[in-house]
Amino acid sequence: MSVADLPAVNASLNGVAALFLIVGYLVIRRRQIAAHRASMLAAVTASALFLTSYVVYHANAGSRPFAGTGPVRVVYFFILLTHIVLAAAIVPMVLMTVSRALKQRFDGHAAIARRTLPLWLYVSVTGVIIYLMLYRLY
Repeated sequence: MSVADLPAVNASLNGVAALFLIVGYLVIRRRQIAAHRASMLAAVTASALFLTSYVVYHANAGSRPFAGTGPVRVVYFFILLTHIVLAAAIVPMVLMTVSRALKQRFDGHAAIARRTLPLWLYVSVTGVIIYLMLYRLY
């Protein structure tokens, strides 16, 4: 594997994180606590691997300009901007959410998880969309 392969790896890790987040949500709604814990820890792991791979890629390859033109360019930059802002905000939120769960402070965990989940899911899904727009579509 080379550095050139990392954008696809990154998108895959974002997609896997999103799937684990959805599964984690579905199983906690059914009160399947062990499955929820496993799913959410898998999502954290996928996201941590993504972040590591993302840093390695950009440290070695720099950034890639978006080649699309016209209205799609506005859409891309809107998605990118919201993705970047929320990606920065989600890290401490995820850490706090996981910390509360591991400390068995479930009231506090549930309260912040209600905010963390949709934002984390948005960041993961838009990460895949950005990859597709940057490396596959344009």
